[in-house]
Amino acid sequence: MDEALIALALEWPVFLLLALYLDQIIDSGVGVPKHPLFIFGVKHKHGDVLAGDAEAAGGGTEFEDVKKEEQRVAAKAAAGEQLDAVTIEKIGKIFPAYQGNPPKVAVKTLTMGVAHGECFGMLGPNGAGKTTTINMLVGFMSPSSGTAVVEGFDIRTDMDRIYTIMGVCPQHDILWETLTARQHMMFYGRLKNLKGEALKAAVIKGLKQVNLLNVIDENAGTFSGGMKRRLSVAVSMIGDPLCAYLDEPSTGLDPASRRTLWECIKEAKQKSAIFLTTHSMEEAEGLCDRLGIFVDGQLRCIGNPKELTSRFGGFYILTITSEPGMEEKVHDVVHKMSKSVRDTYKLSGTQKFEIPTNEITLAKVFEEMRKVKEELRIKDWGISNTTLEEAFIKISRGAVGT
Repeated sequence: MDEALIALALEWPVFLLLALYLDQIIDSGVGVPKHPLFIFGVKHKHGDVLAGDAEAAGGGTEFEDVKKEEQRVAAKAAAGEQLDAVTIEKIGKIFPAYQGNPPKVAVKTLTMGVAHGECFGMLGPNGAGKTTTINMLVGFMSPSSGTAVVEGFDIRTDMDRIYTIMGVCPQHDILWETLTARQHMMFYGRLKNLKGEALKAAVIKGLKQVNLLNVIDENAGTFSGGMKRRLSVAVSMIGDPLCAYLDEPSTGLDPASRRTLWECIKEAKQKSAIFLTTHSMEEAEGLCDRLGIFVDGQLRCIGNPKELTSRFGGFYILTITSEPGMEEKVHDVVHKMSKSVRDTYKLSGTQKFEIPTNEITLAKVFEEMRKVKEELRIKDWGISNTTLEEAFIKISRGAVGT
């Protein structure tokens, strides 16, 4: 028995070190593997660490605003100017064939940059590649092609440095149910090199911003889904990271909590470059300086919310409520205004129409409605510009070209 115990005592540190070493260099599909000689400071050459298919997905873009963004990033690099806080350079991700299924192109070639003090919104339907892009930027998976530079550090070779300057709120909460809110913040604060009074102050400030100060010493396992979400955001913002990645941070929040969270993000944006994925158009318009809409792994358009709405919407929404039995006459009158009118809604005397802005003026609509209001017994009517949500739906359905 003595010999067995001595053997175990000698073996466990050897196998522990071996396990830690292999965990760093073997590509498990989670994280970026290091060079076998990383303990001597050796790093992968560019391209050695790439996984999956060697070829980048896609060969460029047909969308003008995306081309302009690519040219802007390329011009900065060529002129030797200071790059954006996060610069993505032709990054792509292809998942290899599995069980007879063909390779899956999750992210096609993507080039863009996000500056300090900017919140970039990533919109798109489920499966568009938003979360995969963030997973590559935070080092959760290796890109199949291209790279990204975060504050001057390459995601393929310098993730250890990038971890110290970034914050992440993943799509699913990663919390320990037996730890309190204070303990979570203390743990992540220490990872950001906060100590002593600075750490205590950061914990109080972070929990106060997301309205969790009253439950600071309660276990996370007792929190509701919305409270866990707010704690995840607070964890991502502790230490004032230079770049933050928020993957649907407001999912499951009530309106009051969502507003509180927005104020927290707006304050953080003053010092950080923020990537935000969301399905809320109201959130995108309220927080984001620029938006990118992704479809099938490709960036389709990029610009500020008002610009995208005006460019890709391009129509007025005319809503008319009339007395029962007058719907057909109202329909005929509206369709005489423009040949391209589209019916979008009809219920209980209320109808909605889309009218292209390049075929009609507001003055003409008002004049026509004034003439027929009494004749068609119209109770109420109104006209508005395209919303961001309507423009997004058109883009995501592929109805908008260059």
